Amino acid sequence: MSQALSHSIPPAKMFIGGEEILVGSAGNYTHVNPATGAEQARVPMAGRQEVEAAVAAAKRASAAWAATPPVQRRDLLNRLADLIRDNADEFTRRAALDIGTPLTVGAGGPRLAEEWTRYYAGWADKIDGQVVSSYPSDELIYTLPEPYGVIGIIVTWNGPLISLGMKVAPALAAGNTVVVKPAEQTPFAVTLFGELVAQAGFPPGVVNVVHGAGEAAQALIGHPDVDKVSFTGGPVTARKILHQCADLLKPAVLELGGKSANIVFEDADVDAVAQFSAFWSVGLLSGQGCELPTRLLVQESIYDEMVAKVAAVAGHLPVGDPFDPATVIGPVVNEAACERILGMIARAQQSGAGRLVLGGTRLERPGCYIAPTVFADVDPASEIGRQEVFGPVLVIHKFKDEAEAIAIANATDYGLGGYIQTNDLKRAHRVAAALKTGYVHLNGARNIPACAPFGGVGLSGFGKEGGRPGLDEFVRVKTVALSK
Repeated sequence: MSQALSHSIPPAKMFIGGEEILVGSAGNYTHVNPATGAEQARVPMAGRQEVEAAVAAAKRASAAWAATPPVQRRDLLNRLADLIRDNADEFTRRAALDIGTPLTVGAGGPRLAEEWTRYYAGWADKIDGQVVSSYPSDELIYTLPEPYGVIGIIVTWNGPLISLGMKVAPALAAGNTVVVKPAEQTPFAVTLFGELVAQAGFPPGVVNVVHGAGEAAQALIGHPDVDKVSFTGGPVTARKILHQCADLLKPAVLELGGKSANIVFEDADVDAVAQFSAFWSVGLLSGQGCELPTRLLVQESIYDEMVAKVAAVAGHLPVGDPFDPATVIGPVVNEAACERILGMIARAQQSGAGRLVLGGTRLERPGCYIAPTVFADVDPASEIGRQEVFGPVLVIHKFKDEAEAIAIANATDYGLGGYIQTNDLKRAHRVAAALKTGYVHLNGARNIPACAPFGGVGLSGFGKEGGRPGLDEFVRVKTVALSK
């Protein structure tokens, strides 16, 4: 890939009823490259007009798509998975343009999106009902799984392609049509996704994409022909969505933020855990991930050693140009995020919430770069100990025993992920059962495989993505009873 090609800017498009739309009634969003601070594109923004058209197109396509033989839906989704795989390099490049995701990190997005799309392609022809009559009985009672109709999908900016795989694929497999509203910060990868949907051969109107901000989101959520909403984002926006959904008694799936604890017991491999803990907190996506282990809980006998090693690893993670193959940490998404993260760091220092071990500053270079930051001896009740930072900041707590580790891990209103590092299998299962969270990873088990239900509790939302439960979110069950 040449340097000139790698920085070329693709046009941002919307897709409504099979048509490509290059102009929006809500004007344009000026897209700024977070790695340079320079303007690089104008994104057409949907207003109510485009949302109305997209929902109408999805509604028109709904009956025919629901009646499409499941094997055809399966084959179309597998074709889309093939195209995601074939365009993996371009998706990786566009992630760098969208939010400054380094090429080395962004390559994981297409792989996950392909996995999720192919997984739910496999479910398309296996959605079945049940006979629920008891025996003997005077009635034959059975269930029919049916699609909702039109699904409104709102995805966040930090991993839009992965989120599309997690939401669009199961919705389509179940026979629904969709209207997708991506974040305005990530137009390029989503545009390519829309192009590949058409290339795969999906009928017009089955998948519609409208770029937009709050106005477009409100129009989509509140539209009476949108039967369910699936949202990934933060709790503040989620509350607004639920208020709108409540007026229409409309169901929603909410995948929100997290403050996941990574609990390290004294029998763990310190060197391996230090590498894991540094990369998965301040390295991956510059800490901008909902389930990343951004709280490190370390047993007191290995605490000092772990703090030193984690800080050393984090301090040597290469920070720089997302297009440089050596870069691991890129910029944060925009100037507002940069200021918010630095504000939390400053308040933690001013309040004595913890001891700054590494970083804590903005890097002196163009763009929105924050140095990898590590706080030790953090008060679990402090803002930085309890609240999601969504930036390259790791907080470290010391604990004495299993009970204290569980208490600290549960001392947050979030409950999305948890991580346990130990060679004691019985302890691993005891602690996993005690954590108030939707997902627990033991000794480096990987994040968000398509086959496993993913979703949180508390401020991390409700509903599931992944596995059969992720399919069931897009199916309504009808009961039919026949008297003998």
